[in-house]
Amino acid sequence: MARNAPPPYEALPALAWRTDVRVRFSDCDPAGIVYFARYFDMLNGVVEDWFSAALGLDYHAFIRDRRVGLGYAHAGIDYARPGRMGETLTFVPLVERIGGGSLTLSVPAYAGGEGALVARLVVATTDLDRHRSIPLPEDLRAAVEAYQEHCR
Repeated sequence: MARNAPPPYEALPALAWRTDVRVRFSDCDPAGIVYFARYFDMLNGVVEDWFSAALGLDYHAFIRDRRVGLGYAHAGIDYARPGRMGETLTFVPLVERIGGGSLTLSVPAYAGGEGALVARLVVATTDLDRHRSIPLPEDLRAAVEAYQEHCR
């Protein structure tokens, strides 16, 4: 059992954004379970989609046009059960903390309503040209605060 198990699916905020990710052959090791590093690729895709679908912001424009990095200062996963080839995992990003130059997300994932994992991601904002930490851009802060309030 995971050290920090995902909350029961029914206990999640009803208005929290959700997305489904199908586990593909390429995500799995020879045993047919998700190779742990592939989860980080999935999670980054979830965060990219969350920006546009839930926050109304263009993730790629932050990096490409605005030169604002959205890298992880910390990323960890507690696993509750193996992910299996062919399953559909439902990911639910939740805001744990909004800091000066970072935000912390808890992202539980479920297979058929059963908790599979919970990830904790600390997204740090950086100036990609100077390679320095910067405060959260105001539009990002406002959107994350609104999402957090929406999920209460």
